[in-house]
Amino acid sequence: MTSTSSSEVPDPNLDTCISIQNTTISYGDFEAVKNVFCDIPRGQVTAFIGPSGCGKSTILRALNRMNDLIEGCSLKGRILFDGADLYAPEVDPVEVRRRIGMVFQQPNPFPKSIYENIAFGARINGYNGDMDELVERSLRQAAVWDECKDKLKESGNSLSGGQQQRLCIARTIAIQPEVILMDEPCSALDPISTLKIEETMHELKKSFTIVIVTHNMQQAVRVSDMTAFFNAEAVEGGSGKVGYLVEFNNTDNIFNAPSQQATQDYVSGRFG
Repeated sequence: MTSTSSSEVPDPNLDTCISIQNTTISYGDFEAVKNVFCDIPRGQVTAFIGPSGCGKSTILRALNRMNDLIEGCSLKGRILFDGADLYAPEVDPVEVRRRIGMVFQQPNPFPKSIYENIAFGARINGYNGDMDELVERSLRQAAVWDECKDKLKESGNSLSGGQQQRLCIARTIAIQPEVILMDEPCSALDPISTLKIEETMHELKKSFTIVIVTHNMQQAVRVSDMTAFFNAEAVEGGSGKVGYLVEFNNTDNIFNAPSQQATQDYVSGRFG
């Protein structure tokens, strides 16, 4: 099996936000993704790419313990966030998800007003500041304020798909996380909405660390600073495939001068 280590990241001076250390994730007895090493730098956009079934979304969900909600899912190895083990016994997964927010593939606004979509989570998390200011700032950061400032009392579900996704980004921002995870956030959106999300990500990385799973190679090139390429291979003597990290480097290197032939084959469209 091809493997890499975090030492392959080209700039050792980058400030590591999340360190994935020899991480293997299983569903029951089946290993979905194995022996992943990867240091995700702070204040940048890191893209996870690779064919379906290679474990990239599984690794993404492990970064804020969403896999805890899947019965039978287990993790070996360590994932460090700001140097602390996310899976240590004393760590509260709810607090992890506050500090490491997630935007899902399908927009999922709360069945509440646009205003309450932003205010609800902030209120639950003990925000005591000016709520009107927080709502406006969050919607502005997610580049959707101008489209909904005159209808804040209307349902979040009244917005278009692209606007709903940006509302969900604003909702994530409002609880002031340090990291935003995005699991194919544009796959259900039209090209214009996709472009707006990508423009938003360029602004957000000034304030947040972002990790995105995408099947769209052009999107990875446009939005990310670093790219991790995952692949999968058949399990010996069994059914199914196990995912693994092939290569992790800055995005320009991954797409223009990869060190692994499998990476070259994938980014050039020979498989996937």
